[in-house]
Amino acid sequence: MRVVFVHGACVRDGSWWWHRTAELLRERGVSSVAPALPSCGEAGLPVGVGVDGPGLPEDVAAVRQVLQGSDEPTIVVAHSYGGIITAEAAAGIESVRHLLLVSSYLPEVGQSLSEFGDGGPAPFLDVDPDAGTFGVRPELLVDTFLQDCDSEVQAQAADHLARQNLQVTGQPVGAAAWQQVPSTYLACTQDRGTPMRLQHEFARRAGNIVELDAGHHPFLSQPTAVRDLLLSL
Repeated sequence: MRVVFVHGACVRDGSWWWHRTAELLRERGVSSVAPALPSCGEAGLPVGVGVDGPGLPEDVAAVRQVLQGSDEPTIVVAHSYGGIITAEAAAGIESVRHLLLVSSYLPEVGQSLSEFGDGGPAPFLDVDPDAGTFGVRPELLVDTFLQDCDSEVQAQAADHLARQNLQVTGQPVGAAAWQQVPSTYLACTQDRGTPMRLQHEFARRAGNIVELDAGHHPFLSQPTAVRDLLLSL
């Protein structure tokens, strides 16, 4: 088995965000990879250039390329915006055996990220429509997303934020892999970025729901619990 981690919006260096869980999996002989997302500036392409910049289609292509690169049975772990990508990227790939959605989304075909949530920009986001980008407000990062993580993670996280192309929020998915692939939703009860009432709404489409007393990034705050869940799948 291998694990493919798909990170959320407005961050870069996916391997850092997943490193604590990935290390524990490696100790059990399970390999993992975290694809780079072009819309977050990870593929060397500029962001903030309007419709010409990389968006959801480029993110989908990047993840799909990784998934198609091996026939090994695979679990895809999608965090937050990563669920939008995974819905299309994992569709029709035989090696994908399970989807684990962490505080994430299971969009229907034609739905976009902007259709989830409370109908307006979240207060922790800095949206710059003129530049065509959005990002997490650094001063709200820890209290919103990492309040249950240790000081080392909290100190390092700001260095792994990214401005992302705003267009990804309105681009619809072309497939819904969760309709064909078994799925588990990991709901994080202390998540201040995606409240539980929203997670429960999003999770209704998943085949199974597991709750964890954690914030928005349980793979950093409680990596052993996330590893054990993955191994059980």
